[in-house]
Amino acid sequence: MLNRRHIRVKVMQSIYAMHQNGSDNLEKEEKFLFHSIENIQDLYLIMLSSLVEIKKAEEDFIDKSSKKHLATQQERNPNKKFINNAVLDILSENNSLSIALEDRKITNWKNNDDYILILLDAIKKSKLYDTYMRNNVNTFEEDQQFVVDIFTEIIAPNEKLYDYLEDHKLTWIDDIPLVNTAIQKQLKQIKNSSDPDSFYVSKLYKDADDKEFVRNLFRKTVLNNPELTKEFIDKTPNWDAERIAEIDAIILKMAICEFLKFPSIPVKVTINEYLEIAKEYSTPKSSIFINGILDNLVKDYQKDNRLIKTGRGLM
Repeated sequence: MLNRRHIRVKVMQSIYAMHQNGSDNLEKEEKFLFHSIENIQDLYLIMLSSLVEIKKAEEDFIDKSSKKHLATQQERNPNKKFINNAVLDILSENNSLSIALEDRKITNWKNNDDYILILLDAIKKSKLYDTYMRNNVNTFEEDQQFVVDIFTEIIAPNEKLYDYLEDHKLTWIDDIPLVNTAIQKQLKQIKNSSDPDSFYVSKLYKDADDKEFVRNLFRKTVLNNPELTKEFIDKTPNWDAERIAEIDAIILKMAICEFLKFPSIPVKVTINEYLEIAKEYSTPKSSIFINGILDNLVKDYQKDNRLIKTGRGLM
């Protein structure tokens, strides 16, 4: 689920928090960094399980409506296409998801079922729902597209849900787009299978190297802070250290750290990644400023044979 850019963002935010708090406790801050990243898995499970809980809520509504003393004909014989949706069935019966929810102790919707009812109501009022329920053709492809659409167009952008998630854990603000994109991709990849366990809960890290990258980037940037600062301060004669935006300084130090201490990461990848991060998290002109410094540094490092990269195409 995690990509390298999001890892870089998380490390940048942790270093920024250290500076703001005046903390020099490396182990404590590293522990918080990994805890913040681990919480992304909780967010993923909360968002994914919302589909299961919405299905349960509608099943409960249909059951109660049919048992009313003066139930209408429609309430006694409801259209069950939504609760019989093949993709929702796969998610509801999936052991991988059930185990993950239990292991991570995800009980958000049991404690806040009003949000599930809000989402269900929004779905049932939508044109997507109306079109889907009126269509007599029942195929897996239609079921799948419907679930993808309601997640993308109704659940993910719901403002009340977003406010709840933001209030629940502030560190999730930047994680929500990443998680929603991962879920949308997974929903599109679910296969038409009678085995509900054909779906697997996404792993947080792609591999062990990515987890190690978090630790190494954080530690090497923090522990080499004075040296990394000297690398770019000389390249900014018109700027003293205090006039450079703090986020820009952190981005520069992280990029320089990758140049000099991560031989397997291509120079172009490092530059492109941090320029995109600067565009999103710093001032409008920051990316131009950072690009100019990094470009000059790379030329100097190449001239002085300080830029040691292993493998093809890494320069």
